Amino acid sequence: MEGDAAGAHDDIEAQLLLSRGVPRDDLDRHRNPLLRSFLPDPAEFKDMGAAAERIAQAVLGQETVTIYGDYDVDGATSAALLVRLLRSLGLEAGYYIPDRLLEGYGPSGEALVRLGEQGSSLIVTVDCGAMAHDALGQAHAAGVDVIVVDHHKCSPNLPRAAALVNPNRLDENDIAAAHGHLAAVGVAFLLAIALVRTLRKQGFFDKRDEPDLFSLLDLVALGTVADVAALHGLNRAMVAQGLKVLARRENVGLAALIDASRLNRAPICSDLGFALGPRINAGGRVGESTLGVRLLTTTDPDEARDISAQLSALNEERRAIEAEVQREAEEMLGAQHNRAVSVLAGRGWHPGVIGIVAGRIKEKTGKPAIVIALDSETGQGKGSGRSISGVDLGAAVIAARETELLVAGGGHAMAAGLTIDSDKLDKFTDWVNERLESHVARASSEQSMQLDLSITPRGLSPELVDRLESAGPYGVGWPGPRVAVGPVRLVKADIVGTDHVRLIAAGDDGASFKAIAFRAAESDLGQALLHGARGRRLWLAGRAKIDDWGSRPQAELHLEDAAWAD
Repeated sequence: MEGDAAGAHDDIEAQLLLSRGVPRDDLDRHRNPLLRSFLPDPAEFKDMGAAAERIAQAVLGQETVTIYGDYDVDGATSAALLVRLLRSLGLEAGYYIPDRLLEGYGPSGEALVRLGEQGSSLIVTVDCGAMAHDALGQAHAAGVDVIVVDHHKCSPNLPRAAALVNPNRLDENDIAAAHGHLAAVGVAFLLAIALVRTLRKQGFFDKRDEPDLFSLLDLVALGTVADVAALHGLNRAMVAQGLKVLARRENVGLAALIDASRLNRAPICSDLGFALGPRINAGGRVGESTLGVRLLTTTDPDEARDISAQLSALNEERRAIEAEVQREAEEMLGAQHNRAVSVLAGRGWHPGVIGIVAGRIKEKTGKPAIVIALDSETGQGKGSGRSISGVDLGAAVIAARETELLVAGGGHAMAAGLTIDSDKLDKFTDWVNERLESHVARASSEQSMQLDLSITPRGLSPELVDRLESAGPYGVGWPGPRVAVGPVRLVKADIVGTDHVRLIAAGDDGASFKAIAFRAAESDLGQALLHGARGRRLWLAGRAKIDDWGSRPQAELHLEDAAWAD
């Protein structure tokens, strides 16, 4: 167990917190991550005051306002948060979500100008806009005010906007910059606080109730986890409290989505990323881009059930498309074994699934991956990349755009998107590998599996899982605890599903347990477990989870690695 010698007698929760970098004198604050304990003053962020003042003006003047969101979960939750907030303030704001295939990522000048011509005097972009210099310039020329609420990397020269709120602005102060890990929905929540504060000062609530901002945290939790934002500090507090709000099922759309996901309990953190988030994403990936916002803003239970069913069907369609693209992409990996970054491109690939496939390739290779869908008609490719810890892919993509290797591109450290002319694909591939080769080598050499606990099989119990979960919620930047269990011998090893390896392991203490290694059948680990481990003693390492399918909950191990015990 990690931690200093002074913590030898700490409880498991304290040890987990210490091993994740929490100072000993700050343990109490992190044991129960309350929002007020981690919330910064929104006024610390550049342009926050200007953004709040302009939206307050729109509320008081009953202006026509449109929220312009991205088509992923972070964009949908950010847009829904502002729509629901403005509705509670007496202003029915509209929303606009671009079509992934027809319009692509980010605000277009054409769409902004058109919204202005249709009557919108204020447009608020969420989860996009930080690099939309041309589009915002066109909107300004047309007399449309645009506020940008984003979290993606910024260039030194910012686009022309009424306000640009983004903790990753290069001119931010230390307090705001320390919150660069926020998802866009987290930034939108801070704007909501600033807006209510501004209206309060103007006497807006003298004769009406203030909105319950806490009730919006279910949206913040969903967007934060689904966007794979680092779950430390404020993000961890917002997700922890948002899960409590989600359990109350106050948002009609989210309640219907929970039911459609066949969850028969209150959602936990992993459900946001693996059950709820993918369904909302499916609308933007292979269906209608507005479905997510419609679901998250509706007050009609029948409409919510219909949309949730539609999103679930689209998610199944997305799975089938993704599997085919992944198969074709993996067939290309052999020619890239000596590359630091896997750049895979194919004609006919659906742009809606390339980000997911890039994530799968990254997991398989342990290297950053960029997957590009090439369009035969336009001669351009739409790409999505996923990185490994310690390699800033977003910065590399921005640099490639600035050197004119890309038509467009941006992102953050762990994920990026790009548009590229197909005749520059080979040059970009060489360039990105040369730029990131040393970064990938260093990050790969530093990779290791940190273990929090070593136990015998009998120690793997539901009670232990509950104690380990007490230091959650877990995610990127706040990793879930890993345990080593052993020594054990394998009683059974087989393949379930498409390529999952299922095990039954027994220990010297007479106890046995189930373990599963997801998507591992073809990996070195999977092959060793299936064919080379019979009769040998092993240590198994992974995450302890609850299997609640049977008549009573049992603890099982989600396997990530194994080592011979003798």
